[in-house]
Amino acid sequence: MLTNESLQFLEDLKANNNRDWFQDNKKRYEIFKKDYHQLVSDFLDVMKPLDPSLELLEVKNCTFRINRDIRFSKDKSPYKAHLGIWMSAGAKGANRSGYYVHIEKGGSFIAGGFYSPEAEELKKVRKEIAFFYDDLEEILNDVTFKKEFGSLDRTETNSLKNAPKDYEKDHPAIEHLKLKSFTASQKFDIKEVSQKDFVAKMSKKLIALKPLNDFINRALTSE
Repeated sequence: MLTNESLQFLEDLKANNNRDWFQDNKKRYEIFKKDYHQLVSDFLDVMKPLDPSLELLEVKNCTFRINRDIRFSKDKSPYKAHLGIWMSAGAKGANRSGYYVHIEKGGSFIAGGFYSPEAEELKKVRKEIAFFYDDLEEILNDVTFKKEFGSLDRTETNSLKNAPKDYEKDHPAIEHLKLKSFTASQKFDIKEVSQKDFVAKMSKKLIALKPLNDFINRALTSE
């Protein structure tokens, strides 16, 4: 769980996203940061036994800096007014599929899979889908997966209108092959973050994504 004080800090930061306010509230940030790291530690304690690939992860591997990279952004707000947790077996320089928790008023969600892969990574995942689409269908048709996440996320921005290069438009897995990201997500109310069973509840949902992560990571690690 996350304390109400930490949630209020994020809300206040969103309303006062500037360096002067942040400096004046540095002590509040330090308390928030400690709370944030404890939440990550709690998630790792629950998730590691469920997914052994996460065993070597430490808190520092799963957190994000509060400073935004504004170099190429029209939004020049200097700080992130949300909290993110990323749990993945990918080592430094090796992108992998994983689990994500996003906490933000009006926009909280859990997710998993592989977001916005590089060109070579995308080729590998599509190749795996093309040759082993029955495996993917079995994963996506699992009762628990369908109950929690329904299907893979599909939007205008993360899906091609036509078949990708080298694939026939009538391929049985064409709708999956059109995807540019391979994720599944579920929204939740930010009020749940303060409940004692929050980590256990969300971890139970997240682990339903393990077969999808395993499928994608198998593609990424194959020659």
